Amino acid sequence: MRRYWMISVCLLLLAAVSVPAHSQGLRWTRDGNAFYTIERGEIVKNELPSLAKTVLVSKALVTPKQDTAPLAIRDFSFSADDRQVLIYTNTKKVWRQDSRGDYWVLNLADKTLRQLGKGRPASSLMFAKFSPDGKKVAYVSEFNIYLEDLATGKITALTKGGDRKIINGTFDWAYEEEFGCLDGFRWSPDSKKIAYWQINASTVKNYLMVNMTDSIYPFPVPLEYPVAGEAPSPYKIGVVDISTAKTNWMQIPTDPVLQSYVPRMEWAANSSQLIMQHLNRKQNQSNILLSDVVTGKSTSIYHETDAAWIDAVASLSDKFWLNGGKEFLWTSEKDGWRHLYRISRDGKSETLITRGDYDIMGVTALDEAGGYVYFYATPGNATQRYLYRARLDGSAAAERISPMNQNGTHSYTVSPGAKFAQHSFSNYYTAPSREWVSLPDHKAFNGDQVNAAVAKADKSKSNVEFFTVKTVDGIEMDGWMAKPENFDPAKKYPVVFYVYTEPAGQNAKDQWGAGMNRMYTGNMAKDGYIYITMDNRGTPAPKGREWRKSIYRKIGQINLRDQAMAAKEVMKWSFVDTSRIAVWGWSGGGSATLGLMFLYPEIYKTGISIAAVGNQLTYDNIYQERYMGLPQENREDFVKGSPITHAKNLRGNLLYIHGTGDDNVHYNNAEQLINELIAHGKQFQMMSYPNRTHSISEGKGTIPHLNQLYTNYLRTYCPPGGR
Repeated sequence: MRRYWMISVCLLLLAAVSVPAHSQGLRWTRDGNAFYTIERGEIVKNELPSLAKTVLVSKALVTPKQDTAPLAIRDFSFSADDRQVLIYTNTKKVWRQDSRGDYWVLNLADKTLRQLGKGRPASSLMFAKFSPDGKKVAYVSEFNIYLEDLATGKITALTKGGDRKIINGTFDWAYEEEFGCLDGFRWSPDSKKIAYWQINASTVKNYLMVNMTDSIYPFPVPLEYPVAGEAPSPYKIGVVDISTAKTNWMQIPTDPVLQSYVPRMEWAANSSQLIMQHLNRKQNQSNILLSDVVTGKSTSIYHETDAAWIDAVASLSDKFWLNGGKEFLWTSEKDGWRHLYRISRDGKSETLITRGDYDIMGVTALDEAGGYVYFYATPGNATQRYLYRARLDGSAAAERISPMNQNGTHSYTVSPGAKFAQHSFSNYYTAPSREWVSLPDHKAFNGDQVNAAVAKADKSKSNVEFFTVKTVDGIEMDGWMAKPENFDPAKKYPVVFYVYTEPAGQNAKDQWGAGMNRMYTGNMAKDGYIYITMDNRGTPAPKGREWRKSIYRKIGQINLRDQAMAAKEVMKWSFVDTSRIAVWGWSGGGSATLGLMFLYPEIYKTGISIAAVGNQLTYDNIYQERYMGLPQENREDFVKGSPITHAKNLRGNLLYIHGTGDDNVHYNNAEQLINELIAHGKQFQMMSYPNRTHSISEGKGTIPHLNQLYTNYLRTYCPPGGR
C-alpha cells in the first residue's frame, strides 16, 4: 500500500518495479556511455564522461504536419536498433499515475512522424512498446491489447471483450496500488508473442463514491475495490500469438475460494517460458514458477514461506538474470536479514551473495562482466543509505562505494555495465547536490559537487538533531528532533509528533527535509515548537526481519505502544512541556494519530488526523491482509487495531480531515468514525474536502486552505513558545 504524505516510499527489494514510470528522467544508451534527457521539449543525447550535448530529436521533428506546435514529450523510448523513437504525450491520470495518453512514432532515418492508434479515443493508449525487432508496436486501449504494424499501419485487436470488469494488459486498482502493477503485457524476445495479465474484476464489489461537485445532480463513481476479507480479482496469465490472435492460458495453481496473486511476470530469458512470482492469498508463501508457453504447464522452482508475509519482488527483468539465463538473483529474509542470493534456473542450488547482519535496501546495477552487483545498504545506521557492491560469487564481504566522508543518504542512477552514475546526496544539514561519477572509484568528473556541498554545509547552524530513545519495553527507536530557534533549555516547549508507524513508510531518515513540516504555514522553529518523528517496530527500517515483521497482526497495537512509550521517554526531557503534546499524521499516520489520541489520552492532548483508516475492515485486501492476516481467521486483531473501536476514549482536541473523493482510504471511514464519536458524546472538529482524493490536492485553493486549517488548529490547541 502507498498510503502516504511526506513519508518515504517502501524499501525496494530489487531495483525499481518493472513498469514504465512516465517521467522526464534520463534514459541510458544501451552501452551505458551516454544518456538521453528531455530538455526544453527536445530529446538530447549526453555523452559520458564529457557530458557533451547533441539534440537528437528537435521540436521540428515532433511537430505534426497539420500543427504549428510540437508535441509535448512526456516520455520516450527507442526501438532496439535506435532508429525509431516512441513519443508519449497528451497524458491523462489513471488513479495516481499519468498512464493514458497518445503515442507517436518518429522514424529517425526518414524523419517521418505518425500517430498510433488512429480511430481509438484520444488519450486512451497505455504502455505502448516496440516489438524487439522494431516492426510493430503493441499497446492497451480501453482494456484490450492492440497490435499495430509500423509498415502498413494495420491495427489488430489481440484481445476482445475487455471492459471495467475484464481487464487485459493492465490492472485493477488494488494491483496497481499495492503491487505497483500498471503495465500488464510483455513482448517475447522473438517478437512473435505477447504475455499478459487478464484481471477479472466481475466478482469484486463496487465501492460507490459520490461526486457532488461536478453537476447539479450528484452521480456515483464506481470503483472495484476488494476490502479485507473479500476475495481478490481472479487473474489469468495468457500468451497470445500475434499472427493468429489466439491466447494460450498458463496453468497456475490457485485456491478457487481464497484466490492468489501473481504480482510479477516476465519472459524467462527466452521465448518459450515465462517466469513469475506466485503468492498465496495470505502472501506468506511465495513460489517462483516457470511456465511453458506452449503447454501452459507451470513448475515451481523455488519455494519460500514466512510466519508473517513475503514481499513481492520488485523486478524480474534486467537486474535478475545471470549466466545467460542459467541463474537469477533473488532476495530473501530467511536468515533474518534481507539478503541477495544467486539461484540456479532449476532452483536446486543457491549461493548467498551478501553476508552479515544488515539489510540490502535495493539493487541499483548488475555488472556481470566485472562480477559485481551494486546495492544500497546502511550497516550500523538505519537512518542513512549508501552504495555498496558485492562479488556475485559471494566470495568476499561487501565494500562501500559511497565516500566515507559523506554521511547521509545517497541515491544513484547507474549506467548499464556500472561504469558511470548520476549521484545525489543530502543529509539533514546539507542541501541536495548532484554530480556525475565513474564507478567503482567514485570520482566526480563534472565538478566535485557533493564534496563541495559537504564542505559548505554548517552542521552547527541546523536546529535538527538525531537521537535514539529506549522504551520501557527495551525497544530502541531512531528519531529526529527540530528544536525551536533561540532554544532555551531552561524553558518548556510544546512537542508536535509526526507519525506514520506502518510497514509502508520510514520517517526518521538522515536526509534534507528532516525536521521540516510543509503542512505548517509559517516557521515552526521560529514560533517555538519542538517537532519530532520516531520510527517504531513494523516500519521498513533496515533493522532486520524481526524489526519489520513483529507488527504482523498487530497494526494499531504494537506500533502505537512503541510510539507512546517513546513519547513518555521524550516527556522526561526537562525542556518538554507535557501539557502541550500534539500528534499528527496522514493516511496510515492519520490512523496512528487517532489510535494514539484514543488509547493514550494521558499523553497526547491534541491531534490532527488526515485521510485516516478508521476501520481496518474497510481497507483493501492486498495491503491489510498482508500485514494482518484474514479477518475470517483473526477478526479480533482487525477490531482491536482499529481506531473506531477506541473512539469512546477521546479526551483531547481532535481535528479530523478527509476528502470525499478519496479512492484509497474511502470516505466511509470518516462517516463511521464520526458516528462512533457522536454516540459517545465526544466533541471534535471535522473538515471534509469535496471530491478531493487521498492527496487532498485537487481544486483551486485546496492546499493553502488545508495548510492554514492545520496551522490554525495547532496554534489554537497546542500554543507555541517556551514558558
